[in-house]
Amino acid sequence: MKYVSYWHDTASRFAGAVQGPVEGHYDVAVIGGGFTGLGAARQLALAGAKVVVLERDTVGFGASGRNGGHLNNGLAHSYLAAKQELGKERAIALYKALDDSVDTLEAIIVEEGIDCNFRRAGKLKLASKPQHFASLAKNFEAVHAEVDPDTALLSPADLKSEVGSPFHGAMLSKKSAMMHMGRYAVGLAEAAARRGATIVENALVTEHSQAGGRHILKTAKGVVTADNVLVATGAYTTPNFGYFRRRIMAVGSFIIATRPLTDVEVAATMPGNRTCVNTMNIGNYWRLSPDNRLIFGGRARFSATSDQRSDAKSGEILRESLGRIFPHLAKVEIDYCWGGLVDVTKDRYPRAGYHDGLWYAMGYSGHGAQLSTHLGMTMADAILGRPDRNPVKDLDWPAVPGHFGKPWFLPFVGLYFKMLDKIQ
Repeated sequence: MKYVSYWHDTASRFAGAVQGPVEGHYDVAVIGGGFTGLGAARQLALAGAKVVVLERDTVGFGASGRNGGHLNNGLAHSYLAAKQELGKERAIALYKALDDSVDTLEAIIVEEGIDCNFRRAGKLKLASKPQHFASLAKNFEAVHAEVDPDTALLSPADLKSEVGSPFHGAMLSKKSAMMHMGRYAVGLAEAAARRGATIVENALVTEHSQAGGRHILKTAKGVVTADNVLVATGAYTTPNFGYFRRRIMAVGSFIIATRPLTDVEVAATMPGNRTCVNTMNIGNYWRLSPDNRLIFGGRARFSATSDQRSDAKSGEILRESLGRIFPHLAKVEIDYCWGGLVDVTKDRYPRAGYHDGLWYAMGYSGHGAQLSTHLGMTMADAILGRPDRNPVKDLDWPAVPGHFGKPWFLPFVGLYFKMLDKIQ
């Protein structure tokens, strides 16, 4: 078993990073070389802006390369809940932004010739309990009528040709997709560099200040100045950007990947070959990889730590969950086990905008793989003075009470959700 991301291990390394010290003045400095930062950098460079990307490790190192490989349209919440919390107009705008984000990815992949196994697979949200299907059906009716006709409600009988495990029905979102996250990250970085962006790896930003109308960024590789700064660091935001740290909870998300399954095993497990997520509060999500591994993840443990020891503990929990859902795979060999941090806001809605001289986009709360490139480009357009398409502009973003760095309260949150899963 390898304790590394499958996406990282099966993608080539980005070879276009600038070597040596970094210095000089830029129109825009982007902090973070994940999908958000790279999408923004490409968009800015296409417009002729002089842009530098400052990545603390390697491109795609963070959440962009440590996820389940899903590109799901629709909201993390139910649409009905979003309408109640945000109002109908913003709920629809955010839902459509997630739809548009999948279209954006597809367009970039085609335009830039990125070989990343992109496929419109459709997503199944699977009812784990009979009462969950009633809630799914009610949400489906509103979604289908008001915002997304490319959806369907599936009965347990319909699911026999989709997934080799008994569930109590599902909602199918047909626009959803999947791709190889590591290959896309490298391809997007190559595209941004080809368009003129300067990308610097291993350039952790250690200090930020403003003077004379310019931003000064001290990094591990030198000092740069910029007219504008976009913070695109998500769960890996450092303490020197405390405003964002206090509003984001870095939550561990853990994933395992089996050995490649045989054709017979694929037919017994995922004959529909879609992305799947169940309806438990502490739920699981899964899909097949391009080489027919089952990639299976979830909030195995409520932890803000991801290292080999933590990932191994979480991997054992995920193996048990995998065996419960697919008993015929209970003893299948696990080739990969990895974890990463997800940037979660208190209300689980993303945030993007401008605060105290800094542009930002983050807080994707588990839906960043699809939304991040699109929202990065949206913020790039805002920096360029183009029409504002930000679906969460001016959405209130209060700090998480008692949170100043590591979310000490996560184990209590985990206990609460475990209790809910028992009684709901």
